[in-house]
Amino acid sequence: MARESFEELPGYAELPDDVKDLEIAATARHGVRLFLRRVNDPDLDHPGSHRLFRERAAQRAEEGMALHLLLRTHALGVYVLWQALRDVAHPGEEAALVELVDILLQTHPGVVGAVAETYLDERSALEAEQRAQQRSLVRGLLDGMVPPGHVLLDQLRLEGPSLVLALGLDSPPPEDPVAVRRRLRRVQTVLDHAFGLDVLALLDGDGGRVIVPKDCAPPADLPRRLGKASGLQVRVAAVRADGPEHITDAGRTATEILRITRVCGLAPALHRLDDVLLEYHLSRRNESSHRIAALLDPVAERPELLETLRTHLSHQQDRRATAAALALHPNTVDNRLAKIAEQTGIDLSSPRGTALAIAALLLRDSEG
Repeated sequence: MARESFEELPGYAELPDDVKDLEIAATARHGVRLFLRRVNDPDLDHPGSHRLFRERAAQRAEEGMALHLLLRTHALGVYVLWQALRDVAHPGEEAALVELVDILLQTHPGVVGAVAETYLDERSALEAEQRAQQRSLVRGLLDGMVPPGHVLLDQLRLEGPSLVLALGLDSPPPEDPVAVRRRLRRVQTVLDHAFGLDVLALLDGDGGRVIVPKDCAPPADLPRRLGKASGLQVRVAAVRADGPEHITDAGRTATEILRITRVCGLAPALHRLDDVLLEYHLSRRNESSHRIAALLDPVAERPELLETLRTHLSHQQDRRATAAALALHPNTVDNRLAKIAEQTGIDLSSPRGTALAIAALLLRDSEG
C-alpha cells in the first residue's frame, strides 16, 4: 500500500503524520491480513474482524475527518491491492486472478458498511452531546444561571447585540414524542432560514425561547411561517439585547410579553414591548398588587365571566365584536358584564375601571 497512492487523495496530505504513518498504515495491513485469510478460507467469517476498522472510524469521526475522505482511503486500498495482484499475475493465471478479485470485492462492502455505520453513529453521538451542551449553556444564560462573560459562553459566539424571541404555540394537541420532535425540527428549520444562520433555540411542545446572535429585526411574517411549519397558531415576542450581558433580561421581558398577550386575549402575531406597554406596566407587582388582583375574587369561580371580560377588553370593549368572538348574543355579553360590575365594583365604562380590570387579570395570571 504505497503511501504515494494515498497522497493523491484530497485532504490526505493535511492529516497528522502519526495518523498517516501509523494508524492508516496499520489499518491497511489489517485489511491485507483479512483478505489473505479469506483467500485461504473463502467461507471464513471471523468474529470481530471489523473491530479495528470500527475503532479507527470512531477516531476519525471524533477528530472531524470528512466521511468521504475516510471511505476513499478504504476504496483506494482495495484498488491498490488489486493493482498489486494484477502486477504479479503471470500469463495463464487469469482465472486465479479473477477468483482473488472476486474475494476482494466480496469483502469490501462489509468493511465499508461497518466503517460508515460506526462513523455516522459516532458523529451522531458527538453532535447530540454538543447540542445538549449548547442547550444547557443557552438555558443557563437565559435563566441567569451562567453569568455573561463566563468562559463556557465562548462556545455560543455571542458578540454585540442579539435578538431574543419567546415563542408560544397556541393549544398544541396531545401527541406522541416523535410527532413533537418532528414539529420542533420544522420550527427550528424555519427559524434558521428566517435569520440566515443557526439560531440558539430552546424549544418544547408549547413553544420556547430563541437567541438570534446578530443585530436584526424579526421578519414581519415570522408567525405565519412558524404556523405553517407547526400546523398551529404561533405568537412571537421579540426583544433586542444590546449585548450578551443583556440577554437574560431580554429573555425575561420577551417571556412576559408573551404571557401578557395571552392573558389579554390578543391574537397570535409578532409582539413587541411597545404593543403592550400599558399592560406590561400594570402587571408589575408592588404593595398594591394583591389587592388589585383580589378585585376579581367574587367572579373567580365563574370562568365564563372572566373569559367574557378578557375577550371584551381585547376587542376594545366592542360588545358586538365580543359577542361574535364568543358566539353569544350581544345581550348575553351585556348581562355578563353587568354581573361582573355588580359583583366586583369595577366600572368598565370608565378609563379607571378598564385599567383596573386589565391589571387585575394580569396580576391574577402571574400569581397562578
